[in-house]
Order: sequence, then C-alpha cells, then structure tokens
Amino acid sequence: NLISVIFCEAVAIYGVIVSIILQVKWSQKSEEGDYDVSQAVKAGYGIFWAGLTVGLCNLFCGVCVGVVGSSCALADAQDGTLFVKILVIEIFGSALGLFGVIVGIIMASHAEFP
Repeated sequence: NLISVIFCEAVAIYGVIVSIILQVKWSQKSEEGDYDVSQAVKAGYGIFWAGLTVGLCNLFCGVCVGVVGSSCALADAQDGTLFVKILVIEIFGSALGLFGVIVGIIMASHAEFP
C-alpha cells in the first residue's frame, strides 16, 4: 500500500524538522561572562526529552501506520468500498507523529541556554 509508505515518510520528515529545531537551540550561545550551570542543565534536559518524546511518538506512529496499512491492503483486496474508511483511520494513526512534533516543539521552546 503506497499511502502507508507516504505517511511513514512524513513521519521521518517530522523527525528531521525537530532535529533541526533542536540543533539550532543547542548552538545558540550568549557572549556574557556570567554562565549559569543550572539553566544550562535545565535546557539540556529539555532538549533531550523533547527529542526523545518526538522519537518515541514517531516510532509508535510508524508501527500504527504499518499495522493499519497492512489491514487496509487486506480489506481493500476483499472489498473496494472500505478503502476510504480505513484511510481515515490511517490518517488518525499518522496524527500521533504530528502530536509528538507539537509537544516536542513546545518543550524545546522552553529550553534557553545561558
């Protein structure tokens, strides 16, 4: 089923987008002589957990899209009218990855390096 492959590629693009956002956050440095270690640790943990959240959400999204895509291919082979109905369910499964991206961006927005 080609649609499942397209949804999984969209999930991979979500991961690339978040990794670029996190890398830009990581490379921002201030030129001040005063360095707050506790704020740097907090920002580091924020970026770590944002990346882990997005990665796990995308992993579960990929598994969901794979299982539903396999079911869609089998159901479509038996009854062609079910394709659109199962496609909607596959879109809902793909939304898990998008939710993970949104949460990861919110988490990363609070990570401010000194």
